Amino acid sequence: MTDVVVVGAGPTGLLLAGDLAAAGVDVMLLERRLDESNLTRAFVVHARTLEQLDARGVADRLLATGTRVDRFRLFGSVAVDLSPLPSRYPFMLVTPQYEVEHVLAERALAAGATLVRGAQVQHLRQAPGHVEVSYRDAEGADRSVRAAYVVGTDGHHSTVRAQLGLEFAGRAVVRSLVLADVRMTDPPADQLTVDGNADGFCFVVPFGDGWYRIIARDRRAELPDDAPVALEEIAGVARRVFGTDFGMHDPRWMSRFHSDERQAERYRVGRVFLAGDAAHVHSPAGGMGMNTGLQDAANLGWKLAAAVQGRGGDRLLDSYQDERHPVGRMVLRLSGGLLRAALLRSPVARAIRNRVFPAALAVPVIGRLARMRQSGLGIAYGRPRGAHRLVGTRAPDVSSAGGTRLYEVLRRGRFVLVVPPGAADVPPGVVVHVVPGTTTAVLVRPDGYVAWAGSDAGALRAALARWGATPEANRPGVAV
Repeated sequence: MTDVVVVGAGPTGLLLAGDLAAAGVDVMLLERRLDESNLTRAFVVHARTLEQLDARGVADRLLATGTRVDRFRLFGSVAVDLSPLPSRYPFMLVTPQYEVEHVLAERALAAGATLVRGAQVQHLRQAPGHVEVSYRDAEGADRSVRAAYVVGTDGHHSTVRAQLGLEFAGRAVVRSLVLADVRMTDPPADQLTVDGNADGFCFVVPFGDGWYRIIARDRRAELPDDAPVALEEIAGVARRVFGTDFGMHDPRWMSRFHSDERQAERYRVGRVFLAGDAAHVHSPAGGMGMNTGLQDAANLGWKLAAAVQGRGGDRLLDSYQDERHPVGRMVLRLSGGLLRAALLRSPVARAIRNRVFPAALAVPVIGRLARMRQSGLGIAYGRPRGAHRLVGTRAPDVSSAGGTRLYEVLRRGRFVLVVPPGAADVPPGVVVHVVPGTTTAVLVRPDGYVAWAGSDAGALRAALARWGATPEANRPGVAV
């Protein structure tokens, strides 16, 4: 018997397991791969995800593995500048997914999570008070484990989702995409380059270590996923789109896949949850896939910990569906829109696109909204009627007089009450972060979103109870 079984040790599962273990929850990760993969499709980490990693003390380690991209060009004429983002991380980090997995695996294992490799999950059976997970281990032996809760983070072809009988509604939007990591003798000047025409589209981004990721589509070659990929196929697309293949050579990896837009209607069925690609998949446009999964995990982890420890019930657990399902739907629409804009075949339509996009992004409100949505900084959760306008929004990284940042305090995995100096009537059971210049007390959830704001002590205590942060389950208040 364990508290939580997480099926799938990709980025989403590893962050979730690390959060649970750090909170004192007994967690087991079941992963079908025997070894860590050195291949990757995801490679972009956005600003909000970096903030979440900062709140876990691992952002700096990941930053050392990649390249920071603060501006890029779309469709040859649309310049996007990320430097105005209101974050400690006003850029995209380009780093292979396996670097993210390595950092998060080290954290999860150090916190006490158990990782079982070579585990092929076969069946789930829900019973009152637990879920039984049957799996086949690396030696082919049949085993089972009981858990209070199970989370499926096992990807597009999720066994957990199939066992729940949930439909994965949607469709394929691109039948044949090719990926490659290559060297280049004459790389593009821009940090990130993407364009398309009637022949297809091509995307080029540097990893910063001499390797470049290519994503390409040749409209004339809609081939199945298992069709072999040749470097000349990719280079040919680049020449037709950019006028050059940048001297690409020596590929270390090439792959072909199709891109779907799909989302599960429900992220929770009883004691079983879905997160990451098991819950939603979409096109690679915008680089939001891995980021959305990691933020699913950040939302769910502290809620599951509260439930396991008797601090939260169904209402708290249901808030995961209420908050994250609309985000998944928004990401599908945003990435789908970017992909369709890249795939326009008509020269007239492409000309209109190349005029409309720059003009729209030049409007301050629209440009800021686009940057905030893609980076994840603009994501907010619904607030109850009559609640303060800050409730549900991302908490900014405010500092105390001594220079301690809020996201450093969040590394404790606790609710944090941000208050002005001299604040009175602070209830026990929260970590207190005193910030000069603030006028309103703000209760920040472990995932960095505002749970409550105001001045009424009774309302604060009610919010602590509602969000599973009752004083009995938290450490005494500590001013920092």
